[in-house]
Amino acid sequence: MSKTATDPTLHSGPPASADRNLPTLIVLLGPTGVGKTELSLRLAERFHAEIISADSRQLYADIPIGTAAPTAEERARVPHHLVGTLQLEDYYSAARYEEEALALIHRLHAEGKRALLCGGSMMYIDAVCRGIDDLPAIPPGIRAHYAALLQEEHAAETLCRELLLRDPEYYAQVDRRNLRRVAHALEIIEAAGQTYTSLRRRSYKPRPFRTLKIGLDRPRPELFARIGARAEQMLHDGLLDEVRRVYPLRHLNSLNTVGYKELFRVVSGEWALPFALERMKKNTRVYAKKQLTWFRRDPSIHWFHPAEEDRIVSLLHSEGLL
Repeated sequence: MSKTATDPTLHSGPPASADRNLPTLIVLLGPTGVGKTELSLRLAERFHAEIISADSRQLYADIPIGTAAPTAEERARVPHHLVGTLQLEDYYSAARYEEEALALIHRLHAEGKRALLCGGSMMYIDAVCRGIDDLPAIPPGIRAHYAALLQEEHAAETLCRELLLRDPEYYAQVDRRNLRRVAHALEIIEAAGQTYTSLRRRSYKPRPFRTLKIGLDRPRPELFARIGARAEQMLHDGLLDEVRRVYPLRHLNSLNTVGYKELFRVVSGEWALPFALERMKKNTRVYAKKQLTWFRRDPSIHWFHPAEEDRIVSLLHSEGLL
């Protein structure tokens, strides 16, 4: 069986466990560029935790600049897991992430250590905290059919029209600009013979730990200024050279992400670098807003400005973690 992450529109949040004897998984989440990395390092050092990345692109070893992967110095400060473990050609899924992250959490807790899950990949965080749905495996013929549709000139119109007809409820929820996600829903509908909506989980899988979610946010002008500055710093650090190196692999899903998509068009000669940089900033801002929209649906998240470290520490103290 293949799996996919649940959607937070389907449920408001897991029931809080009253059992303080269970170990606690601390989740530090927030939009891209908000300042999760440095705070995660300080918190992990403070209460002797190891960090498990919840970033779907930091898993890949060959693109450290564009994914803002933790540096060697940061990894020397605190042990990190699920960073740089894959090659760009490797297939990966939320189901595999769920299995690997849960195994790590179990091992760390069994060793008497604390685990801090840190990142902004919404589906990966949900996979660990909520569980993901069991869905039918996609036959190769169906997968090939929709892969071919994705390459057609009018793919967006064709796929979205089909999804509207076959599952109007999911059509109203899905990001229709993400055609891979639209196509995946149609693959599942075709394989299962029923709507994607009807197959999605509406309850949480039990976990052998409590979950404490800490969300980071900043006022929009502040967040967007940081996003712009980070994009410029990535270029200064050699992002364009990194993009040139992986350009022959640009068709891979691992590289279908902000930063690489824009700079691939610089390498191909289609765009000038200044224009691509501004598009990179804009698309990153759009992604950050999407992350916040997703996270804001979860009432179990405690929200802070990254500068409010003392308040975060007080929360951890109140939960018996420090």
